[in-house]
Amino acid sequence: MPPPRSPDAPTLAELRRLTEPAGLGAGSGAGTEAVPTLPFGVAELDAALPGGGLARGALHQIHEGGPRGRYAATAVLFAGGILARLDGPVLWCLHSRDLFAPALARVGLHPDRVVYCETWRDAEVLPAMEEGLRHRGLAGVVGELTRMTLTPSRRLQLAAEGSGVTALVVHRLCAGEAADPEPSAARTRWRVAPAPSDSMNRRTDRHMGRPRWRLELQRSRGGSPGAWIVEACDAQGRLAVPAGLADRPAAPEQVQRRAAR
Repeated sequence: MPPPRSPDAPTLAELRRLTEPAGLGAGSGAGTEAVPTLPFGVAELDAALPGGGLARGALHQIHEGGPRGRYAATAVLFAGGILARLDGPVLWCLHSRDLFAPALARVGLHPDRVVYCETWRDAEVLPAMEEGLRHRGLAGVVGELTRMTLTPSRRLQLAAEGSGVTALVVHRLCAGEAADPEPSAARTRWRVAPAPSDSMNRRTDRHMGRPRWRLELQRSRGGSPGAWIVEACDAQGRLAVPAGLADRPAAPEQVQRRAAR
């Protein structure tokens, strides 16, 4: 017969409550309240992310929609704008020698902050990223990949969590490949593509204005996926909501395509 329990002895349920991180319930994933975040400064976008911003010290995927997915120029600028708002050098693992440094400078990431690692193949990008993520002094590590399966993504996520360095994977989708990357352990997955500019401004002003992107949060652990039309990152890496769209969500992509024809 078991000895009687002291009135002050904690129950199993109490022990679980005391030892679980804040916000972690039975059967849930990792807690999010204690994770430092980088807000975008766009209220609707930050509200869709746990903690009010992009989780730092975590892995995030970015890919570009449409036929430009192979070059991922807009996805590269989005990644550059994120890293522009973090302090420290950036390790960029190149998939091909076409990274345009002046364009990164336009979104706030000065070329002097970037350490280029020419890797060329996915099999070389992944270990280079993992090694870079062990260096706590980096602002972030970027890897350009055509594919990232679940096991390598778990390794990158664990490495990012261990050092607190943010990891960004920019997907360069090959011709004939699926529109979305494979499932992974990344905390978020983003799809970004150019969006039409304001037709009224085009008619009345020769100045083209700030480019626009259609930014889609396809997956967010603990967040709320959605889509927004935003103005591209400025010289400080910050996004903005176009004045005419401030109170409206992004239109469905198929509707936008019809309007463009």
